Amino acid sequence: MRSEKAPDVQAMLDDILARTSLRHVISPRIICMRSFGARANAYARIWSLPAIWREALGINPFYVIEVLSENYDGLSEERKKKVLIHELLHIPKRFSGGLVPHVCAGKRIDARAVGKIYDEYASTQN
Repeated sequence: MRSEKAPDVQAMLDDILARTSLRHVISPRIICMRSFGARANAYARIWSLPAIWREALGINPFYVIEVLSENYDGLSEERKKKVLIHELLHIPKRFSGGLVPHVCAGKRIDARAVGKIYDEYASTQN
């Protein structure tokens, strides 16, 4: 598997963050990467650096959103944005470095939750 930074995905992510209520997400601490040759069926994945590593290195929480080229690149622009919103919803409100599971405390990361944020995003377009 090979990966590289994905400035096009980063720009899309920054646009989503600027136009939605996901204010807890610190954009400069999210790095977007594109991988090639991954065998997963996912469109994208989110990664965080474990707390022990952050403490040892003396750094703040960072996240990496990885898009899997074979699955992600052929999607429509709307679907790409929804995939990124889905990954952003895994970031906890405290931006602590942890990850929110798909079901947590009665809340779900699903098509409905993604659709709500996407509708907010779409309503701000010119």
